[in-house]
Amino acid sequence: MALDEERINRNVQALKDAGLDAIACALPMNVLLVSGYWPVIGVSIAVFTSSGSVGLAVPEDELQLARTGRADEIVTFTVGSLDELKTTEEAIEKPLKELAARLGSGKGKIGFEEHAVNEPVSYVGMNLYGASMNSLLRSAMPAAGIVPAGDVLTRLRSTLTSSEIERVKTACEIGSEAFQHGATTICAGLPETKIAQGFRSKLSVLGQEVEGAPRADGFVYCMSGKNSFEASAAFQRSRQRKLRSGDLVLVHCNSYVDGFWTDITRTYCMDEPDGKRQQMYDAVFDASRAAMEEIRPGAKAKNVDSAARGVLEERGFGSKFVHGLGHAVGFVAIDHNAPPRLHPASPDVLEVGMVLNVEPAIYIRNYGGLRHCEMVAVTKNGPMLLTDFQRATEELVIM
Repeated sequence: MALDEERINRNVQALKDAGLDAIACALPMNVLLVSGYWPVIGVSIAVFTSSGSVGLAVPEDELQLARTGRADEIVTFTVGSLDELKTTEEAIEKPLKELAARLGSGKGKIGFEEHAVNEPVSYVGMNLYGASMNSLLRSAMPAAGIVPAGDVLTRLRSTLTSSEIERVKTACEIGSEAFQHGATTICAGLPETKIAQGFRSKLSVLGQEVEGAPRADGFVYCMSGKNSFEASAAFQRSRQRKLRSGDLVLVHCNSYVDGFWTDITRTYCMDEPDGKRQQMYDAVFDASRAAMEEIRPGAKAKNVDSAARGVLEERGFGSKFVHGLGHAVGFVAIDHNAPPRLHPASPDVLEVGMVLNVEPAIYIRNYGGLRHCEMVAVTKNGPMLLTDFQRATEELVIM
């Protein structure tokens, strides 16, 4: 990975502003933030100093991946062996002490992650240090003052550098190709699980074609007919329901490239939409356009939500839009607490470098749901659309 001077300078300035000598973090999204390396199983710890130095304590089998980042020092350790049983904390304590000594970060004020967060899944099984992170750092750096730094990390993740936005754009491009391929596989009589498979099958394959993107994949869920109403929930799932003529078919995708995520949804219609479904499409697309017109640096996030929500209320669907308009995407896939939060009660203000989703929707119980979710980057000139595909009703009709 090319050295991201913009990210390094931002991180250094944030530490100085907070009066911190270093930050130590283990959540994969935060390790990615400070080092450019996205851990697989969550046992790695990164230390970033106020001088701009980066150190990593990583398991031996992730060393190759760790070297793709921008670490100045890397210390390895073995999580398990046939000689003895060790906890992860026991295995990493000595390497972490060595790393602190190499970086000269064993003293001063060291920040750590203390917030509850939504961490994107990097593997089927993940280690989360949780409360043990505090005691581990105190043991490895006894001369340091260990203080909470969750707010600093949250703030740093809220705006992406030019290089990081390019990574998100790549993930969106992969998502776009997967959607366009997946739409050709939609057919009446097939179960939702099969439809989702047709979309997801392309994510990892397309990712391998991207230069410098060794880890690319994602998640796809399909909800059809009455099941699509349940896409308003905090999670999505595909089931064995078979698609029928007239169905709304909602497909939700979170693709990723090296730890940078997307949040994309398209809703297809089996055969030409009738009057009610066409009204739903028109209202959602108009709400999306209204929101896009409000996105610019300095705009209040709640006003972006209000612009879209107002359109849906005018069309009689206000009570059917039951969640906020969007949230930050990039280091996270779905976290409704990640700023900028497009929500009626949000205090957030949009800034250059923020990447977010805009997802107006209509959910009608015992009928169906229709959501259209775009990815958008905030630039000095306004919104930059990252998902410019299948943005009109006629592109979403399956005949």
